[in-house]
Amino acid sequence: MIKHTTVTNAEITKKYKEFLYPAVITYYQEPLPLVAGLGCHVYDAEGRQYLDFFGGILTVSVGHSNEKVLAGTIAQLKKLQHVSTLYPTAPAAELAERLAGITPGELKKSFFTSSGTEADETAVLTAQHYTGAQEIIALRHSYSGRSVLAMNLTAHAPWRVSRTLVPGIHHAHAPYCYRCPFKLQYPACDLACARDLEELIQTETCGKIAAFLAEPILGVGGFVVPPKEYFKVAVDIVHKYGGLFIADEVQTGWGRTGGKWFGIEQFGVIPDIMTSAKGMANGIPIGWTVTTAKIADGLKGLTISTFGGNPVSCAAAHATIDYIEEENIVANVTKMGAHLRNELLAMQKEFPCIGDVRGMGLMLGVEIVADRKTKAPDAKAVVKIFEETKKEGLLIGKGGLYGNVLRISPPMNVMTGEIDAAAKILRKAFAKI
Repeated sequence: MIKHTTVTNAEITKKYKEFLYPAVITYYQEPLPLVAGLGCHVYDAEGRQYLDFFGGILTVSVGHSNEKVLAGTIAQLKKLQHVSTLYPTAPAAELAERLAGITPGELKKSFFTSSGTEADETAVLTAQHYTGAQEIIALRHSYSGRSVLAMNLTAHAPWRVSRTLVPGIHHAHAPYCYRCPFKLQYPACDLACARDLEELIQTETCGKIAAFLAEPILGVGGFVVPPKEYFKVAVDIVHKYGGLFIADEVQTGWGRTGGKWFGIEQFGVIPDIMTSAKGMANGIPIGWTVTTAKIADGLKGLTISTFGGNPVSCAAAHATIDYIEEENIVANVTKMGAHLRNELLAMQKEFPCIGDVRGMGLMLGVEIVADRKTKAPDAKAVVKIFEETKKEGLLIGKGGLYGNVLRISPPMNVMTGEIDAAAKILRKAFAKI
């Protein structure tokens, strides 16, 4: 153990509880204060080391204290820290140019903000201005952020703490094959969840919509992966009724799904608008909305973003993308993701509590059930698994509407030995429950 601070875990936790909103949740029966990180590891105030396989909610994309990202960030911090969008800066202009070169299709015009919530808000506003319509369709089990609009877009009751209802938002059935809302089996289902979008539009809207906003893989919803044809069918229907498709890449972007820069590319569909945040700058706050020149021109009026396009955040994003390209991280995600998935599938054969293993790249979900036949969710078992993995030095995430899905998403530069160590701890935890 290496001490990184003179403050204790107990002292940090006491102040956290005393001075922060009680609604700010923490993991574990006894919260775990973290004071340092390096690569795939983090350290608590007592100096104990943990393998971080949740990456700050899929945000530490290329490892804690990544030297390449730190160097680019510090260099910009010493030069120019902040001016707002009222003044053009080289980091923002050059980042927007660079992003236009890696986005699919004709996505070219960027709007920078500070978070995924703001990115989604900007995307909805853009779609409403361009189409002249107001109504938005989102997916059940989805999560879009913590503003009033974002919480209304979210279809996950525990996260909808807003008491203000925003009209004109409708929620379509999620492409959740393990718990199909139509009680069908893929592929015999003929993508009923996607085709139901047409009746939803015909019966719950005025017949013309502004947009369909969807995560390529539902993140907070439990890493739910749609059938490969889902988005082609869904987006065709959305376009038929005048709507735009907004791909929410807050969790799935930057190579996280393996083989591609963005998750939606795995499904052969080009979005009209795309959003991202989280792993874009390896933990430095940034939000991003990108669309075509034609659609961007539809947003009229005055607008700014005080922290959007912040030169330090943009420099961190540049450095993160540099690292992803230079170290061939997208290929590493494919390779390491396959290795981790195989380990989890082997555990599924061994432990009856694992109902489903799903995901893509290094974004893998393990759904825990009390019984495989009934698929009854077992959130209590997840709590036990969390305590066991923490005890053994592994941090993972959880999600799903029923709180019964383990979300496993290490930094994208994770190596085989680290995955093997995590798998060993997970196997030990499953054995105990």
